[in-house]
Amino acid sequence: MTQTHTGSGRILGLDVGSKRIGMAVSDPLGITAQGLETLPRRNRRHDLGALERVIRHYQVREIVVGLPLRMSGAEGTQSGKMQGFAAKLRKRFGLPVHLWDERLSSAEANRLLRETDLSIEKRAQAVDRMAAVLILQGWMESRAAE
Repeated sequence: MTQTHTGSGRILGLDVGSKRIGMAVSDPLGITAQGLETLPRRNRRHDLGALERVIRHYQVREIVVGLPLRMSGAEGTQSGKMQGFAAKLRKRFGLPVHLWDERLSSAEANRLLRETDLSIEKRAQAVDRMAAVLILQGWMESRAAE
């Protein structure tokens, strides 16, 4: 397996919704993903400031943003919003930002959490976090397979 990026640092995975941003971070080798606290969204300044703290704390070197595609694979309104969000992240942080097909991540996260006894509110946050883990894990596995 060839590593495309040298140097230390982690990869941040984001499941961006209108109310919350689910976050996950890789281990330093970029092999496994772990969920972080879900970030409640307020406004662009608040959201980017909170992301900046996470990026600094974990020494993030790359970001993966879930790209919501229609089941057909076509892009919709949300896809355009995520591409705009990814562009803002690139400009603000000067890091590589990748978009990753997230079509099944939220559904899979919901399925995995349905068996738990979490309240609806806690489950929503857990779904966002787990979706971010699944997005990041999927992206890292596909890159490792290249």
